[in-house]
Amino acid sequence: MITLAFTLNGAPATVEIDPADRLLDVLRERLGLTGTKEGCGEGECGACTVWLDGLPVNSCLVPAYQVRGARVHTVESLDPAALEPLLVHGATQCGACTPGVAMTACWIVGHPEILASHSLRELLAGNLCRCTGYDGIVAGVQAALDAGARA
Repeated sequence: MITLAFTLNGAPATVEIDPADRLLDVLRERLGLTGTKEGCGEGECGACTVWLDGLPVNSCLVPAYQVRGARVHTVESLDPAALEPLLVHGATQCGACTPGVAMTACWIVGHPEILASHSLRELLAGNLCRCTGYDGIVAGVQAALDAGARA
């Protein structure tokens, strides 16, 4: 076991990990932050998306030791008001993908300049959803972007 110190959702965190642990497992099993979901465990679905030093990543692919000294934000860190556009536009159904979609959506809203070089659908492509058909997700993120532009 090794001691891992990093910033988690804005607060210092220290946890004992096995060198082979994935960030996803440390978050869920050692730190009790179960909002981050495991979908595929192979980096294909995006259900486990967290922010690592401000960028969205699949936590199932990140060896936990790589976050030493880094900043990690999980779905638990999001302001519930920021999720309102997703709710209003029916962006969720079964909920399996919702934490990852929410993390990606909030990252996009916080970085609207990225839309100069990528479409909204491209940016959401790493988050697979079997239920919604994506229209509600795209509409929710667009509504959040529009609201940010008016703020």
